[in-house]
Amino acid sequence: MSMESVATTLVLNGSRSHIEALLAGISADDPDTFSAEIKEIEGTWQLRIKVVGESLGSVRSTVDDLLACLGAIESTLNAINE
Repeated sequence: MSMESVATTLVLNGSRSHIEALLAGISADDPDTFSAEIKEIEGTWQLRIKVVGESLGSVRSTVDDLLACLGAIESTLNAINE
């Protein structure tokens, strides 16, 4: 019997320095639950985060954690840039 999995990808756009800061902020999080890469597509920088899990619940939990972390990083970056 094969194990089924659930996957989703989060895509965030921004300047290279902004995207690199977001990636640095989540890299310390549980790296076994997601993979992330930065790509440049037609002059736009993207952070692509792929989350794979054994169940919808586990993927949702990881996505929730990542979004909370990314939100905190965004708030910090916005405060620094004011």
